[in-house]
Amino acid sequence: MPGRMLIVGNMAQNFVVIIAGGKGERFWPQSRGRRPKHLLPIVGKTPLLAQTLARVRSVAPARNTFVITSALQADGVRACCPRIPAENIVVEPMGRDTAPAVALAAALIETRDPKGVFAVLPADHVIHDQVRYVRDLKAAFAAAASAEVMVTIGIKPHEPATGFGYIQRGERWKTFDRRPFSRVKRFVEKPTLAVANEYLASGDYVWNAGMFVWSVPTVMAALRLHSPNLLAGLEPVRKALASGRALPAVLKKVYPGLEKISVDYALLEKSQNVVVLPASFDWDDVGAWPAIARHHTPDAKGNVLRGHVLVEQGSNNIVLADGNHLIALLGLDDCVVVHTADATLIAPKARSQEIKSLIKRLETDKDGARWL
Repeated sequence: MPGRMLIVGNMAQNFVVIIAGGKGERFWPQSRGRRPKHLLPIVGKTPLLAQTLARVRSVAPARNTFVITSALQADGVRACCPRIPAENIVVEPMGRDTAPAVALAAALIETRDPKGVFAVLPADHVIHDQVRYVRDLKAAFAAAASAEVMVTIGIKPHEPATGFGYIQRGERWKTFDRRPFSRVKRFVEKPTLAVANEYLASGDYVWNAGMFVWSVPTVMAALRLHSPNLLAGLEPVRKALASGRALPAVLKKVYPGLEKISVDYALLEKSQNVVVLPASFDWDDVGAWPAIARHHTPDAKGNVLRGHVLVEQGSNNIVLADGNHLIALLGLDDCVVVHTADATLIAPKARSQEIKSLIKRLETDKDGARWL
C-alpha cells in the first residue's frame, strides 16, 4: 500500500468503500461463487458493482475508492473495476461480516487521510435516480464532516416488509443541502407483519439499507468504545500500512482471530451519535429472482422474458435463457425458470426465497461443488 498522501490544508478528503463479498445465492444458477450477483447484469446492461462505481464517481475519485472483496471473487472484481487502482481492491482472506470490513477500511483510509470521511456502500443494490442519489450522498458526507456523527441513509418504506431491519427516527438534527437529518432513536430487527404495518403507519421508520457515512476519527472512536477487541485485532494491519509492508500476509494472519459480526451490532446499535437521512432516490436490493420483474417491461401476460423464450398459455413468469438454448413454457403461471450452460432452475415464484436450500444440498453433495 502507498504511504501517507499529502493533505492540502485542513480539508478532509472524501472516500468510498464498496463491500463486494456477498454470495447472491438466491440468484443461482446465474450467481456462482466466483461470479456472484454483484458481478452480473441482474438489472441493466452492466454488472451491479459497475453500476455502483459509476454512481459514486462524482462523489470520490477512483484513487479514493476502495472495493473490499473475497479471494474467490477477486479476479472478477478486478475485471469489473478497471478504473480502480490495484492497491485499492482489498481481498479479505475470509468473510467476517461488515464490522471487520469497516474497521479495515478505516485503517486503509487513515493512512491516506487521518481526517478522511468515507461512505460504506453495498455493491449489489439497484438505484435508477442517480441525480438524487448523489445529492443525498453528498449531503451525508457534509453531515459526517461537520460533527462526530455516524450517518446512515434509510429507505422510506412503501410496504410492510418483514425482510428488512428498520430504523426509528427521533428528533430533527440538522439540514444539509435542504436534506433533513434526524437522530436515530433505535434500530429494530426484521419485524412480524403486524409490527411492520405499525411501523409503516407511524411514518417514523425507514428501512436499514446498509449505507453509512462517517469520518475516520468518528468510527475509530466508536471502535475503541464498543469494539476494542476488533480494533486491537487489526492493530498489526494499521502498523503494516504505516510502514508500507505488504498487506495480504498480515490480513491472512489476523483475520481468523477477528469476531464475525455486523457493523450494526458492533457499533451502530450501541452508539448515541447516529443520525439518519431518509433517501429521496429509488432503491431496490433485488433480493431474489421475482424482484427483477420491477425493472423490466413484461409482455401482455405479465411475463418477463430474456433470451430465446416461448411462453404459451402462461402468465406472470420470469424466464431467462443463456446462449442459444430455447426455453418453452406451456400452461405455467407464476414460475421462475433460469437456464445457464450447466444448470437450470425451475421454481414457483412464491418459493424463490428457498433457493438457499438447494445451495445447501449442493454443498453436501459429493459432486455439487461444480455447480456452486
